[in-house]
Amino acid sequence: MSEAQTATNIDVRIIPHRERHPRIFGALGALTEGQSLQITSDHDPRPLLYQLATNFPGQFGWEYLEQGPEVWRLDIGRLEERAEGSEDDMSGCECCCGSEH
Repeated sequence: MSEAQTATNIDVRIIPHRERHPRIFGALGALTEGQSLQITSDHDPRPLLYQLATNFPGQFGWEYLEQGPEVWRLDIGRLEERAEGSEDDMSGCECCCGSEH
């Protein structure tokens, strides 16, 4: 991440499981081009990355900053601004995390 970019940090280890993905997707939805979200987790966030790749193709890129075995850190950045008039709903994660979204 360059100095011109800014990052928000979420440590999901301290967030109740059912609230993790909704909080992450809410933060990702608020990112603008050049901003990123850093996530700290107690497991490999591959399911989250799969959801990003399939539900929001071409909108986000990611890089592992640390890869376990006890802590995973990931930087997810917005690759491009959404097209004007596009209202992608990033409030839900469409998974089985138990969240009522």
